[in-house]
Amino acid sequence: MLSRTADNLFWLSRYVERAENMARLMEMGYRMAMMPAVGDGNRSEWESVLSASGCHAGYDPNAPLRQEEVANFLIFSRENPSSILNCFEAARASARAMRTAITAEMWEALNNALMELRRPSMHNLAKNDLPEFIDWVKRQGSLFRGTTDSTLLRNDGYDFIRLGTFIERADNTARLLDVKYYVLLPETSMVGDGVDNYQWTTVLRAASSLRAFHWVYRDDYSPYRIAHFLILNPFSPRSLAHCSEQITQHLERLARHYGQRRPVHGEAVEMYSMLTQSDMEEIFATGLHGFLNDFQARNRALSAAIAETYYFGGQ
Repeated sequence: MLSRTADNLFWLSRYVERAENMARLMEMGYRMAMMPAVGDGNRSEWESVLSASGCHAGYDPNAPLRQEEVANFLIFSRENPSSILNCFEAARASARAMRTAITAEMWEALNNALMELRRPSMHNLAKNDLPEFIDWVKRQGSLFRGTTDSTLLRNDGYDFIRLGTFIERADNTARLLDVKYYVLLPETSMVGDGVDNYQWTTVLRAASSLRAFHWVYRDDYSPYRIAHFLILNPFSPRSLAHCSEQITQHLERLARHYGQRRPVHGEAVEMYSMLTQSDMEEIFATGLHGFLNDFQARNRALSAAIAETYYFGGQ
């Protein structure tokens, strides 16, 4: 496969996943903002979403940190490279650049989503009913993955698409968990109380994992269990462990396909082993935020190594 095609497939899936996960971050901010304010606090929920998304630096410092302004910046802003609109446009541009490498169903899913997102009615929906807009974005991500899984050949192109999906999903699961860190509680005595527990279950809801979590842990919605489910549980489809396992497997498929192993394969195994050998008690003891930052740095380095190994650039 041409490196140019591999590049476009890798980033096509990353942009679709990023758009969906930007919506998930907003869902967390919306749900947390619904809780009554207690005490003075240190940071608003919407500022927390900006910080966890990595978009805070591009936000106008004079703009209010309210739902309407922040949501508009994360959804429609041309100045925000990671806005949902920019992500869908970048995904379609990648798809257009290699139409012969994807199926008609994949193209239609992307093109129709972008055309609908550009309609004025979607601006009104995002302004007046943000939860419904968020659900719409998540449905577009599911539709694209569904058409990909049901129509695309299981060749090297499929592996590059899946690599992009799981690299991006791992990064964004870490960001979802980090929103909980950025929402600083007004008083340390609140840790473990109703507000704290509600915020942790909000993480599960934003990750579409509430029902799956209940199947595994029943009614034990403790921070320890929730963090374990989204970090170390290999059966959770959005967990860091599951994403790392999938990255490792698809890199192994490429190694067999091309008959060559490179350092990137060892880096993927190392990141996966780090997770399989981790313990939640140790993670909480040393600091969840620090652990997530370290994982995101490893994940970014792995993404760069994939690009270098298969001769395509980062975006």
